[in-house]
Amino acid sequence: MRTADVLVAREDDARVADRLADGWTVVARSWGARLDAGRVDLDALRVLAGGARGLGDLRELGPGDVDAVLALDAATREDYPGGVATRHVPLTREAAGISAARRAWGVIDPADRLVALTYVDVDGSRAETDFTVVARAHRGRGLGAAVKAASVLALTHDGVATFRTGGAAENAAILAANARIGYRVDERWATLAPPV
Repeated sequence: MRTADVLVAREDDARVADRLADGWTVVARSWGARLDAGRVDLDALRVLAGGARGLGDLRELGPGDVDAVLALDAATREDYPGGVATRHVPLTREAAGISAARRAWGVIDPADRLVALTYVDVDGSRAETDFTVVARAHRGRGLGAAVKAASVLALTHDGVATFRTGGAAENAAILAANARIGYRVDERWATLAPPV
């Protein structure tokens, strides 16, 4: 399905009801969430970040980690649920670049492999998670929550006031992780396709 063939809109957008009345169908749902630094529970975030202990070394990544980032991205590129609104574009070396405006946190396992990763785009006092991913063999251990919690801890310390994130409605794991971090879903989106 081509992007031009669908409508992606907030569920409260009048176009959604209009298209549904015209026979369009919802083919995917997604959400956006917000966290304000003033509501951050630093102790809870430290506990979540500490969940990586024993599974690997959780740290902020740097330019020297780009090859490991690209390897994890290649291994997981088919693992993102949802539709066009939540599609993950495979990283290029340039897109994997780490800077003051594009920061990343990861977990390096005892075999020196990157097994969990989150990228966050920072614009002054605002930050938005680009994506979070965990290697298949390491899922279900809290590593996604750990890297996201570590990013919020560090960025709060650096003066970020507002955090945004989002994803596919069927990704229960990341929804649960975000709730533990303190994010509140404040936007719901629908992807609609026309009648065949």
